[in-house]
Order: sequence, then structure tokens, then C-alpha cells
Amino acid sequence: MTADTAPSGADTGAQLVLASASPRRLALLRQIGLVPDQVHPADIDETPRPDELPRSHAQRLATEKAEHVADALDIPALVIAADTVVALGRRILPKAEDADTARRCLNLLSGRRHTVFTAVALRPTTAWQGGRAGNRLVASTVTFSRLTSVQIDALIEAGDWNGKAGGYAIQGQAAAFVRFMSGSYTGIVGLPLFETAQMLRGQKGCWLR
Repeated sequence: MTADTAPSGADTGAQLVLASASPRRLALLRQIGLVPDQVHPADIDETPRPDELPRSHAQRLATEKAEHVADALDIPALVIAADTVVALGRRILPKAEDADTARRCLNLLSGRRHTVFTAVALRPTTAWQGGRAGNRLVASTVTFSRLTSVQIDALIEAGDWNGKAGGYAIQGQAAAFVRFMSGSYTGIVGLPLFETAQMLRGQKGCWLR
């Protein structure tokens, strides 16, 4: 981490570690002037538990990711992890790993309002006694216009759905069909920046002014 990207971060004596392989979350941190010292994806089972609600699922996964990476590091560090869940009522929509899954998600979301839950967790490693654990959850609402089969085909062809919760990326071509949105735009993308910055400002030495 350089002085230009995080002027007060050096005061912590600890590294900032992003527990995610998501290029979107890395870009969002850069947007507020933070470049993690390490990117250390958390390899955990993300399967929802029986009867697990979307809000609880997002919170649990963000916490488990942060703790998994923090436990694996033997250096002074603060680990930041996040998880995003797209929900239709109590139903958790999957992360689309293939076009058929993305199509099913888009058909479900067409013309309907849904909720995007993004949880953020901070966990210090045991080697950094000055760190402070933290958790935040942000719920946002998105409503799509009714999508025609031709429009869904075009979204599938664009490829923005790949690896995305609910089969779409609001920062991609799907934005053309978002009729209404409330909450945190960056939370929908994958990392709510206001809440993340507030937690980081609460750390000893701080990473942000």
C-alpha cells in the first residue's frame, strides 16, 4: 500500500488484505483510494444452509470468509471480506455459473422487485492486537422492467451474468432495464463503500481520513 493510496494506513503497522477474487471489489476499494497489500480469496463452501434466509446467508458467508483468511495469515493484518446475495422474498438466487442459470434468474427477476443484501466483515489477524472486528449489512432494492425474450437473449450474449449473484451485473448492460433502485449502488455492485469506509475509519491508526 502506497502513501498516495492510503495516507494514514501506515500508522496501523498492519497490512490490509482483501479476501475476495472479485475484480469489482478491488476496483471499488481503489475508488476510495485503497489498494490492498494482498488479495487472498477465501475458499469456503457457499452453499446455503437449510431454511437459511438471504440476510443471514450473506452475513454468515462474509464472516466466514474474513475469519478463514485471517486464521491463515501470521502477519499483522486486517482482512476485509464481503458477500452479496440476490433475494426474491425468502428465496436466494444462485450465482450464475452458466447461461441456463442466468436465464432462469433473469426470467424470475423480470418485472419484479428484489432485494440485494451485501454483508461486509472485518477481522484482524491474531498477530495484530490493535485491530477491531466489524460487521455491516446493507439491503438495497432493485426493480427490473419486464424483459422480453429478445432482451434476455441479448443480456446472456453480453456475458455480464458470469459469476454474478442473480445472473446480472447492475454496472453492466442490465442497467438499461433497472426501473427503480434504492439503497447502496456500490453495495449492489459488491461492496458498500460508505459502510466499509466507516468501519475502516474506526480502526486504530485508520486507513482513511
